[in-house]
Amino acid sequence: MILKSLELNNFRNISKVSFSFDKNINIFIGNNAQGKTNVLESIYFLAITRSHRTHNELNLIKNKELYTKVSGTFENDALDVHSLSILLNAKGKKVTVDNIVQKRISNYLSRLNVIMFCPDDLEIIKGSPSIRRKFLNIELSQFRNDYVLLLKEYNVLLKQRNEYLKQKNNAKFDRTYFNIITDKLVSKNIEIVKIRYEFINKINMYLENVFNDIAGFGTLKIKYKSFINEEDLKNDNLKNLILNRYNDLFMNELLQKTTLLGCHKDDFKMYLNDLDVTEFCSQGQQRLSVLSLKLAEIEVFIKEKSTRPIILLDDIFSELDELKKNNIINYFKDDVQIFITTTDIKDINEELKEKSDIYVVDDGIITKEE
Repeated sequence: MILKSLELNNFRNISKVSFSFDKNINIFIGNNAQGKTNVLESIYFLAITRSHRTHNELNLIKNKELYTKVSGTFENDALDVHSLSILLNAKGKKVTVDNIVQKRISNYLSRLNVIMFCPDDLEIIKGSPSIRRKFLNIELSQFRNDYVLLLKEYNVLLKQRNEYLKQKNNAKFDRTYFNIITDKLVSKNIEIVKIRYEFINKINMYLENVFNDIAGFGTLKIKYKSFINEEDLKNDNLKNLILNRYNDLFMNELLQKTTLLGCHKDDFKMYLNDLDVTEFCSQGQQRLSVLSLKLAEIEVFIKEKSTRPIILLDDIFSELDELKKNNIINYFKDDVQIFITTTDIKDINEELKEKSDIYVVDDGIITKEE
């Protein structure tokens, strides 16, 4: 998969710029707060339809402007060329594929695949379970756009159920209606948890070898922590078992006025040599663990989806020693397109620079070095 062109209008501090990418490796150099990360963010936004840096998407619009638009063309692994665009303003977001407006985001997603590496990735290890669930949901949306629709349906049911639990007058509580919502919620739970287990298992197929390739030691694995045990997914009576658990929690849920059980509370953890990476590993080991997670995900894309995602490396080399830098660079295949940002070109080795197109970024102005 290759991003062939990119056009930005009023994106962050960039007024208007267009690129044509020929090389597999593209390096953006600049001091902090000049706009180099904005370029990678725009590519991520074009693929995922959301930013990896802000919850308020209106922050993507350049100051005093009314809209931002990100457009691009890409060539997939079947050598077909397609165009994507996202127009964002105060009224909302409009996404198009090959100049056709898509009514559902799920119809847009999973076409352009990207893997982002950035310093904030450490939060996947150190942050709250909600951060890890968000990561898992975003990555799964790139593998199958039906997952987005499934998750949306689950969240609608969860909201309905929680609102019903918050009713002040429980004397009018319609248990039959409530049970219908719960029954549907349980079905969605089983579907989502099954998809997540399958995805984690695929990552684990490559994670140990990847970690050894870049770190040179240890056994790394990831465990999905769910209210549904993986073995129970094989049980034909699973739905009834879960419904019974909801029934047992019913009075507590009425008191707390919220749903206490479900995949919206699930989590995952990483273990190095059977030790919880969050609790027992150094920050350097944590950083290598999350890098390995992303690299293993690339292998899943290649082996399971038969596509090579675009790699976005946002200022990660300054955190690594020379050996780890070289191990990561050598890990990437020549047929994977990579976008790199750095404040210091010395962080990039000479062999890589010779194979790259290099851009200098200064206050939103981007110039290609000849």
